[in-house]
Amino acid sequence: MLRPFLALLKTTAGSLRDLAPIIVVIAFFQLAVLQQPLPNLIDLLVGTGFILVGLTFFIFGLEMGLFPIGESMAAAFASKGSLIWLMVFAFALGFGTTVAEPALIAVADEAAEVAATAGAISSGLEARENYAFGLRMTVALSVGIAIVIGVLRILKGWPIHVLIIGGYIMVVVMTAFAPREIIGIAYDSGGVTTSTITVPLVTALGVGLASSIRGRNPMIDGFGLIAFASLTPMIFVLAYGMFLS
Repeated sequence: MLRPFLALLKTTAGSLRDLAPIIVVIAFFQLAVLQQPLPNLIDLLVGTGFILVGLTFFIFGLEMGLFPIGESMAAAFASKGSLIWLMVFAFALGFGTTVAEPALIAVADEAAEVAATAGAISSGLEARENYAFGLRMTVALSVGIAIVIGVLRILKGWPIHVLIIGGYIMVVVMTAFAPREIIGIAYDSGGVTTSTITVPLVTALGVGLASSIRGRNPMIDGFGLIAFASLTPMIFVLAYGMFLS
């Protein structure tokens, strides 16, 4: 009973340490540079407290639940020796976590609003919802495929730099032919996929898989899945924009 409580206190201290630089920067520029008192000080303190509590429980939950289950499932699939089911699991994990990403939902909705305002799509509610839904599905599909590629890299021992360089060359080439309206959205899509839900599970999958396969080093081979999850959405969203145009 005492051990989880001590672990929670340790996580709280870590969260407070992580938030401290942000608090110092805001206070310095507000008080020393702008020379103005902090507005709504009580609300600011309460909000900061909520952030601290939320961040603490989020990190604590990752360490207690998501990381262990991700690593154990990767090890179980590796010991089972079924490549097909491992690939299905990798795709489903990437697709499912990306669809649920709050950041992606927000960006897709905002992109639909801007596209409607600019006249790129109809201003009706159904058109905006279809645009946002299509963008989310495109990004989720790309991340699912990215995780499959990353898992294959771990299994086969492919050099990660070759795949990453080749992918970014493809992004640069596609950028020259894609509609200007989709380029910024495509580039941002690579960032919103690596957020609160996707990163912990995908990282746990890679580390657990590399730890379970003989001849693989978790430090060398276990990481890199997030890089693929950031790269492929740019390619797929650029292709999505080219298709719509």
